[in-house]
Amino acid sequence: MPDLAGTVTCVTGASGTIGRGIARRFAEAGSAVAVHHRRPGAAEDVVVAIEAAGGRARAFTAELTEDSACHALLDAVAEWGGRLDALVNNAGVQPVEALADLTAERWREMLDATLTSAFSCTQAAARLLGDGGSVTHIASIEARQPAPGHVHYSAAKAALVMHARGAALEYGPRGIRVNTVSPGLIGRPGLEQDWPEGAGRWRRAAPLGRLGTPEDVGNACVFLASPLASWITGHDLVVDGGVTTHPTW
Repeated sequence: MPDLAGTVTCVTGASGTIGRGIARRFAEAGSAVAVHHRRPGAAEDVVVAIEAAGGRARAFTAELTEDSACHALLDAVAEWGGRLDALVNNAGVQPVEALADLTAERWREMLDATLTSAFSCTQAAARLLGDGGSVTHIASIEARQPAPGHVHYSAAKAALVMHARGAALEYGPRGIRVNTVSPGLIGRPGLEQDWPEGAGRWRRAAPLGRLGTPEDVGNACVFLASPLASWITGHDLVVDGGVTTHPTW
């Protein structure tokens, strides 16, 4: 693991499966981790696990669909840690809803939770990040390959990729790097029992023959936030076990 000792990282949506893996990997790399969650108490066990392993973490609650809450969150994290070095915009939702049934309200909910929250948190973090600071959005391979019932999700993730590229262009002169990580199917407890057909199809399609893990995503985020990626910005790092290498015809 890269050595991130002495740094402070904020991971949004860190009470979910992927967010937990990202937070743990940053802590294992030596960073102090601000563990964001939407509902009070939802991520306390993540903090406990990090501290039990010798790391430093604190839970922060904020409603990221509110711009002012995003700015207050990042200010609070910087005050707690004494600095801010990295932000991972992982917060979002993943409902399944056919396009024909999708309402404008549900469309806006997706964009607010996934895209606008990343916009606001990035803007807030940029005021606090120093030279070499890093922002990483968690996008998805569905930014390029949509799935049925995921039109709003795919659109939001595609927008995240382009937001990161634009932010990389504008914040680059200040030494701030902005990238995306696009995971494929990430396993969670019970997934293969709940969706055996889909998990099986994924295994057969993936050259590496397995589902991803939250730690796989965390490893990519830690790399992008580390000095090893000091000349990487505006990049979308695909973490999918090779699924997208397959031709679509």
